[in-house]
Order: sequence, then structure tokens, then C-alpha cells
Amino acid sequence: MAARQRLICASSLLVEGGDGLRFDVPGFERPQPAFAVRHGGVAHAYLNRCAHVPVELDWIHGKFFDLTGAYLICAVHGAHYEPHSGRCTMGPCKGRSLVKLVVDERDGAVYLQLEHDGSARLASALRQHQK
Repeated sequence: MAARQRLICASSLLVEGGDGLRFDVPGFERPQPAFAVRHGGVAHAYLNRCAHVPVELDWIHGKFFDLTGAYLICAVHGAHYEPHSGRCTMGPCKGRSLVKLVVDERDGAVYLQLEHDGSARLASALRQHQK
């Protein structure tokens, strides 16, 4: 059986270290805000929620990276996250992580992978951590 998925965007919309693309993910009591970015040539996606307190990371729509383009940053508390893992390396939630979503990039598009019930597929390590 083919994996369920939903189109997030065209690959060309995610520029290395540039603005992220916001979207909503299903599978919760109500759709949750999320975002996708490109770092290290790879598309990554996370729920748009700081690991410290449940606030969205971007004050300015789509601005998720720090000025160097090396870290995702929470505009509220200044927490810095590794773009490839979502792990906080500096700030009040050091050692905790953003909720990573499973995405697939192919044929010039980025897709959100869904579970059979239509909810967003979380990275397996995080799913195990949340149990």
C-alpha cells in the first residue's frame, strides 16, 4: 500500500537558509501550524511550536533562521535549534527538541508523510520519546 502524503510546496520555494514555508498539519484536535525549511540541501519540517513554551517560532511570517542561516531561532525566547534535528543547542530549552515531521522530497516537490488515519507522521525517534 502506498504511503499517504500531502503536498507542502514546490521544492524551489525552499531556499537554503532562507525563509521557511508555513502550513497546517492534520491529526490533532485541530490543525496545527508547522513549517518547512531547507538546510544542508535537505528539506526539513517541524511543528511551529517552541520546545520551551507553546508559541510559534516566527514573529515575522516565515523567518525561522537566525541571521547566519545556521540555526532555527525562537523569536520569543531566542532558543537556537539545529535545522537538521530540531534539537535546542542554546536557550531556555537546551537539550529538548522541536517536533519533527516526516517529509519526502521528490520530482520537484516536498510532501508531508501521513499516517493511515490522516495525521502527520512524526519522526520515529520523537514518537518513541513521547510514549
